[in-house]
Amino acid sequence: MALRLSFGLGPAGSREEQPSHQALSDGSRPPAWFQGGTPAPPYRATSRYTPYDITHASDNFQKLYDLAVDLIRRGHAYVCHQKVEELKGHNVPPSPWRDRPTEESLVLFERMKKGIFAEGEATLRMKMVMEDGKMDPVAYRIKYTPHHRTGDEWCIYPTYDYTHCLCDSIENITHSLCTKEFQARRSSYYWLCNALDVYCPVQWEYGRLNLTYTVVSKRKIIKLVETGVVRDWDDPRLFTLTALRRRGFPPEAINNFCAQVGVTVSQTTTEPHLLESCVRDVLNDTAPRAMAVLEPLKVTITNLPKDTKMDVRVPNFPANEDKGTHTIPFTRTIFIEQSDFREVMEKGYKRLTPEQPVGLRHAGYVISVQKVIKDSQGKVVELEVTCCSSETAEKPKAFIHWVSQPLVCEVRLYERLFLHKHPEDPSEVPNGFLSDINPNSLQVISSALVDISVKAAKVLDKWQFERVGYFSLDPDSTTDQLVFNRTVTLKEDPGKI
Repeated sequence: MALRLSFGLGPAGSREEQPSHQALSDGSRPPAWFQGGTPAPPYRATSRYTPYDITHASDNFQKLYDLAVDLIRRGHAYVCHQKVEELKGHNVPPSPWRDRPTEESLVLFERMKKGIFAEGEATLRMKMVMEDGKMDPVAYRIKYTPHHRTGDEWCIYPTYDYTHCLCDSIENITHSLCTKEFQARRSSYYWLCNALDVYCPVQWEYGRLNLTYTVVSKRKIIKLVETGVVRDWDDPRLFTLTALRRRGFPPEAINNFCAQVGVTVSQTTTEPHLLESCVRDVLNDTAPRAMAVLEPLKVTITNLPKDTKMDVRVPNFPANEDKGTHTIPFTRTIFIEQSDFREVMEKGYKRLTPEQPVGLRHAGYVISVQKVIKDSQGKVVELEVTCCSSETAEKPKAFIHWVSQPLVCEVRLYERLFLHKHPEDPSEVPNGFLSDINPNSLQVISSALVDISVKAAKVLDKWQFERVGYFSLDPDSTTDQLVFNRTVTLKEDPGKI
């Protein structure tokens, strides 16, 4: 990854010539979303991270070609016919064409441009040695594949080693910030600009922010997409910006996480739970509360009239009722989580049992079980209960959430995409990262029940479903069915039952 900056000397932008270009610059525009976060000093909190310009290497294809011709004329490049297999690795045998006459290379390079050679039959190579010892890196290759921006105008394409520094130079970039794996390319970056006597920006390297239980390499993500492991680059199980956005991660949380981790030249690996903690901190203050039941159990309150319907006012933020309220219905029939009822009392269990009443959040009632109804397989399918006012009843040990006359929604629960912490480590996953996929990384609940306060939700709106987790409305939602992604779970005491 490289970030390109221009501190007052010229336009700055970004380019992406990989097959993933559409995913990285789609209509959702992740840079515009991400700019909404709170920037660190010295930027003001109201600053907007809008790029001066968005550019592509293909904008400069003609200039890059002209500079390649100049490089040959200066005696710093030559056309080579070594096979692709011979050029792989670091111990590449010397090219027998390294000292071919300049005029001959100029003619051959022109023929490459005109499509006279087959793919792999000729390359343009630069006469230099990189920091890692690799000799004469390739500057141009032949490829008869239409380009996603220029179509079939070109059949020769510049490599990263050739393009990076020259596009930075052409666009007056002052600083190119790259992750540490590009340090070996620093020598070619400076050498090429100096060999052509063009303006040379500065390349700085920093350690890439790696996370456990995932991959962040574009090539590996492409593999996950192509093999159908994930739906696309915005699959919420990934850690691309578009994926984090779709899952419901606020940009402020990502900024806070990056500020906490800091920038270093060391290669570091961070646990995802640190990022998730930053997400909870932001959403706790910004996501209004609603109630949702993922595994419903029907409850009939027998001592209420059949036509009972009351409005219950629920605070959007229980810790600060000044932030407003919303109203939900309360009727004779409600639904609770199956896990909030146990037919047999267990030590330490504080929720509903035949012997133990429980309070209903926000409703002002305590319910007690009168009858347990089961199906033919012995599964509990309904409870008949009675209720009394929480003001007169003995205080229950717990209050549970519930819904009445709810919306039927789809809920998607996400877990780690990989089974091992370091799926790219051969010592941990000998058969490669694609063999380490967690089969339970996605659970779809098609008939979850959510209270009607979310009915007017817009895509990417966020809520805390009380006692369940933080959720965001997915773009797959329709007017007939809302789809929610679980952003993160709540921070719960693991011993609490």
